[in-house]
Amino acid sequence: MRYIRYVAEDAPARWGVAAGGSVEELDAAPYAGGRPTGRVFPLDSVQLLAPVEPSKIVCIGRNYQDHAAELGNVAPPEPMFFLKAPSALIGPGEAIVLPHPEHTVHWEAELAVVVGRRMKNVAEEDALQYVFGYTIANDVSDRDFQRADAPFGFGRAKSFDTFCPCGPAVVTAGIDPSDALITLTCNDEVRQSGSTRQMLHPVPKLLSHLSHIMTLLPGDLVLTGTPRGVGAMRPGDLIEIHVPGIGTLANPVV
Repeated sequence: MRYIRYVAEDAPARWGVAAGGSVEELDAAPYAGGRPTGRVFPLDSVQLLAPVEPSKIVCIGRNYQDHAAELGNVAPPEPMFFLKAPSALIGPGEAIVLPHPEHTVHWEAELAVVVGRRMKNVAEEDALQYVFGYTIANDVSDRDFQRADAPFGFGRAKSFDTFCPCGPAVVTAGIDPSDALITLTCNDEVRQSGSTRQMLHPVPKLLSHLSHIMTLLPGDLVLTGTPRGVGAMRPGDLIEIHVPGIGTLANPVV
């Protein structure tokens, strides 16, 4: 199943199931038990939004050895996490806005996990049972602020409005989080290409680890880290991230 959030006919944001060129409206988020209302729209007539409404966005840092090395960092022995403001979320086609264009602001292409039910103190071997589905995210990062705020945290560098593009859909089947290819292009040039096989801490371990620190709630978004190849965005760029089975998340930069 492919679940989306969208706006149609100038109405408030809605949830739906996308299939065969159409979208069937749901009365609530699918991870909250949303059910079909009977209304159907052509898919090409709606505007896609970020397909989640999380209580929190939890991001995993330095989860790929090569990415840690390219920024001169040491890969952590256990998962390192930070929080990103949910207000940073934008959907497919929406613009990434650089509030400080003189700063170095990087893309970070990531597989993102959507939690399906309340998760607390869950064993690693049970963790995937709590996953609702998977989507794509771009953990946009202002490196100037990241350096200025170190070692106290990444919150400011990561949480500007528009700094978390996400989408185009949440996919609930057919995605293997241990073997997903992530490819990012900037203006049609491949800049990142890596597999989740390269993760230092795989998805079940990440979710279990987080659940022993905080309660993960339905709809929460977990960004699982980025492979090597991060780079600076500039106004006028088009950033596209592709994961087979999920699709392509495309966002212009302004």
